[in-house]
Amino acid sequence: MAPGAAPPQLIEFGDRVRAGRRLLGLSQEGLAERAGLDRTYVGSIERGERNVALLNLLRLAAALDVELAELVRDMH
Repeated sequence: MAPGAAPPQLIEFGDRVRAGRRLLGLSQEGLAERAGLDRTYVGSIERGERNVALLNLLRLAAALDVELAELVRDMH
């Protein structure tokens, strides 16, 4: 991994959040509102720039109407 590059797990997680958001027809702002998070924070998650804390993982899963395990299944 190049210096400053996001770890692939963060990119993959961000892609999963984006896919879930799009399935629900939500904007980043809409997902952020449902999860009680800031829109810019959601955007940084989707870009793989954030290592998301547990409580925020739980908020995102609830806002996406999925179990947390589904968001992280088969990630290494």
